[in-house]
Amino acid sequence: MPIHDWTRVSAGTWHDFHVGWTAEIRSALNNGLLPDGFYAQAEQIVGSLGPDVIALQEPDEPRTPHLNGHSGPSEFDEGGVAVAVAPPRTRLRAEAEMNDYVLKRRTVVVRHNSGDRIVALIELVSPGNKGSHRALESFAEKAQEALYRGYHLLVVDLFPPTVRDPNGMHGAIWAGLSEEPFELPAGEPLTLAAYSAGPRKTAYIEPTAVGRALIDMPLFLRPEWYVNVPLQATYDAAFRGVPKKYKQVLEAPPGA
Repeated sequence: MPIHDWTRVSAGTWHDFHVGWTAEIRSALNNGLLPDGFYAQAEQIVGSLGPDVIALQEPDEPRTPHLNGHSGPSEFDEGGVAVAVAPPRTRLRAEAEMNDYVLKRRTVVVRHNSGDRIVALIELVSPGNKGSHRALESFAEKAQEALYRGYHLLVVDLFPPTVRDPNGMHGAIWAGLSEEPFELPAGEPLTLAAYSAGPRKTAYIEPTAVGRALIDMPLFLRPEWYVNVPLQATYDAAFRGVPKKYKQVLEAPPGA
């Protein structure tokens, strides 16, 4: 089903859907999408983007170098996709050099309390993330921090821009990474953005809109390796659990 206009319902209704969608994405990743040695959990991480991020982790085990230039478990190549072989299918791509000064002045480090190493985060943007200047700045800064610390990132922003983020949440995040501004295309106010956190930060952006289908988005596990996250399939599965009264509001024709 197409993307719904979530501004039609309360933030609490989105949060209920958010919880269900988070669980569906986690289940999809853990049931065959992730290579052996990686796993996903929906959890609260102090200092991270929000209370319900999905964190991808792998055990702190020695990794051996591979001939293709990355290091990782020997079975990793069997479960990931190489950018060089199959580039992500988003329409837009941008790169930014890492600023060493900015990296050195940042001090927050996110760690998993089990000792397993976080490699990537997924965040579904909520209305509260755009509800005030401080909330927006906090989200963007934590996203930038995650990337500078080497955590790959996938941000799904299904809420239209506000005066605080005229180019969406990706625009706010990218402003702290590059002097090259990002502008949303006309008629496409929503954004899906996948970030590779290698030495050169790379963003893969898919602008979209209410009424469109979601595309599968890359989630990087290494700077040049990723798995595709089935956003549409998991969205559909989560939407089945939305109460009927809110489904009727969300599925009503525009202007109804």
